[in-house]
Parts: sequence; C-alpha cells; structure tokens
Amino acid sequence: MSDIALLFVAGLIGGLLNAIAGGGTFITFPALVLTGIPPIVANATSTVASFPGYLAASYGFRRDIAAMQDVRLVRVTLWTMAGGTIGAGLLMISTSQAFSALVPFLLLIATVVFIWAEPMRNLAARYARVVTPFGLGTLLPVTIYGGYFNGGLGIILLALFAMWGMRDLHQMNGLKSWLSVALSLIACAVFTAGGSIAWGPAAVMGLGTVLGGLIGPPVARRTSRRILRMLIICVGFITTAIFFWHLIQGV
Repeated sequence: MSDIALLFVAGLIGGLLNAIAGGGTFITFPALVLTGIPPIVANATSTVASFPGYLAASYGFRRDIAAMQDVRLVRVTLWTMAGGTIGAGLLMISTSQAFSALVPFLLLIATVVFIWAEPMRNLAARYARVVTPFGLGTLLPVTIYGGYFNGGLGIILLALFAMWGMRDLHQMNGLKSWLSVALSLIACAVFTAGGSIAWGPAAVMGLGTVLGGLIGPPVARRTSRRILRMLIICVGFITTAIFFWHLIQGV
C-alpha cells in the first residue's frame, strides 16, 4: 500500500510539474526506482506513465494549440515520433550497467538545464530564427534524447520553441505537451515490444499524472513559479547526489 501511495503521489506531482514547467521525471523516475524497479524498466515505465498526463495537459491547453498559426503541427509531430523511436530503441539496446552509470549524469544535465531554463529561453529568443523554424535539424536530436531519457525534455523543448520564434508561453506549453504525447506514445510502443514496462506501477502512476495534467494548465496561468522552481531544483540535485552515491558504492 505504501508503494501504491508513493507511485500515485509521485505521478500527481510529476504530471503537475510537466504541465507547468517540466521536471516531472525528477519525481517519477526516482519513485519507481525506490520501489525496487530496475533503472531501465523504471525509465521506460516513467515515460509510459507520463503519457496520460501529457494527454490531459494537452486537453487543458487545447485552445492555445488551436490558436497557433504557422506551426506545422503534423510535420513536427511526425518528426518527434521518429526521434522518440530512435531514442527508445537506443535505450532497449543499452545494458543495465551502462544505463545505471549514465543516470546520475543525465539527471545532473537535466537539473542544470532546468536551472538555466529562463536564460536559455531568453538567449534563444534573442537569436530567434537563426535556426530553421520547426526544422528537423534542431528537433530530431532533442526528441532522440527524450526517447532515451525524458528528464528535462520539456525545458529543452521550450527553449527550442523560443529559438523558432514562438512567444506565447501558453501556446509553447501546449505544443510541448502535444509533442510529449507523440513521443511518449511511440516510446510506449517500443518499450512494450521490448518487454521493459512494469504495467502495474505504470497504471497507478498514470492515474496520478492524469490528475496532475488536468490541474496543471489552470495552475500554470495563476501561480508564481519561483518557489516551484526552487523545489524542483532541490529535488533534482538531491536525486542526482543519491544516484551518484549509489554509482560510487557500486564501483
């Protein structure tokens, strides 16, 4: 019962964070590992469990998505699914030892990216359209990373959208949620084929992410993010330190 409660609450918080600012993986992935699930399976399960939350958040941002102009939605969705397929495939051929060794570094990168999210978006906005808007060359590497390890993906996508020239944060959050749906869906198919999903924990956590995804959009429109950002950063560094400690202990 304690594991069920932990997974549901982690899904709720993770879904809420993903809808508002990103960073939900800092909650969902460690919670799954804490319940005894191996890291590769935990990573795949976290991605699958986040899918209904992304879908709920997309529904919450549906008007913002519908109001977007000049966004080649079908094309970027297909490219996102292509990148997600490659990233998820890379995860499936990774050994448990190699992935476990990479996890602390991936979490550290995701935490640093989250810390520098605002400067990244501001810098990207300054140099907007230096890269091709909605271009494969910038989107594909990001989605490959997202298929392999979902941590910090939302933050990177927001910075990328700013570089493409987008300005409306609610529309950017809507597009981020929609592309996360596409990526999670294709990754789910790959992980299912590879037998790398713990379906029971995924279902419990998925219920939490749905609730968090529905709550997220209204909260995103009304809340100050400063305290939330500090909380996510603290969780990110604590989680990273724990996984580095386990890595050092295992050497």
